[in-house]
Amino acid sequence: MVVRVSVFRVMKQPPRPTKEEIVAAVGKGVPDLIAHNLRVLFCGINPGLYTAAVGHHFARPGNRFWPALFAGGFTDRLFSPFEERSLLPLGFGITNIVNQATVAASELSRPQLEEGRRRLEAKVLRCRPRFLAILGLQAYRLAFNRPGASLGRQPETIGATAIWLLPNPSGLNAHHRPADFARLFRELRESA
Repeated sequence: MVVRVSVFRVMKQPPRPTKEEIVAAVGKGVPDLIAHNLRVLFCGINPGLYTAAVGHHFARPGNRFWPALFAGGFTDRLFSPFEERSLLPLGFGITNIVNQATVAASELSRPQLEEGRRRLEAKVLRCRPRFLAILGLQAYRLAFNRPGASLGRQPETIGATAIWLLPNPSGLNAHHRPADFARLFRELRESA
């Protein structure tokens, strides 16, 4: 008789931040997860308070980034935000247009987004990812002064880096269902 044993890597999750820790995260940033010559550099709008409180990208429960990454075929399993460093060997990184936590991205002013765009462009020119995937239609339109932009590959580039626009994966963005995210992320993966 053969007995099969499955071994799953159990990742210990840090405790959830307290309400006080979340409130204290206003204005904090999250370190970039970036390297040279990535296949895709994912770019959020800015960290939310929960994300800044724990110090890991797209960490708020209900954020659809990690499930979309898996459903789109970028990873072979669902990663936790606390495993974000595991993306680098796969050729993926994460940054933000503005690295300042707010309750909602709508709190950011157009000048903040434009300044964030300038810093992002310098980062992209320095690190040269193949694709820059910006997660947020309205933020992209404002930061890059492209009011008519739509989801998908953009006609503009930053140096040799192609720009791809994806919806904001925040749970606050109810315009797209999980199946939409899976399809849109898969389209990017197939191009990258």
